[in-house]
Amino acid sequence: MSARIVTFCWSALAVLFLISAPSTSTVAGPDNGVVRVKSAYAIDVTVTRLRQDIAAKGIKFFNEIDQSKLAAETGITLRPSTLLVFGNPPLGTQFITANPDAGLDWPVRLLVFEDEKGTVWMAYTDFAWIARRHGIKDREAQFKMASTVIESITMSVKAK
Repeated sequence: MSARIVTFCWSALAVLFLISAPSTSTVAGPDNGVVRVKSAYAIDVTVTRLRQDIAAKGIKFFNEIDQSKLAAETGITLRPSTLLVFGNPPLGTQFITANPDAGLDWPVRLLVFEDEKGTVWMAYTDFAWIARRHGIKDREAQFKMASTVIESITMSVKAK
């Protein structure tokens, strides 16, 4: 099995998990650390506004992955789902220098997806959960900064 297919399968499983999770959550669950925020806009507008906000903040944008398009290329139907990958290398590397395994969670990944009702959600991993996951105890200010930034980014499209 090619690496691309394996990567896609894992991504699809993650999306299916998020889509099947209760749709009322806006706070990270204690077991999985996933924070979900409801968007006020359609998925294309949400992605565009998020990218604009990321750029306006001077944050490095790495990639936009249209998971629905990748699914379609393999004959699988997937509701609209786009993964945005971005970060601030001077901040993100603070976590990786504390524990190299933290590189699994950096750069930041923000999933934008549409549920079965057509509601658009954003999902990301809570930074306090990441700190616990990797046993990082000496970067509280940096984790707080990362949390503040992601909250600010998602607030740019959050439903009231």
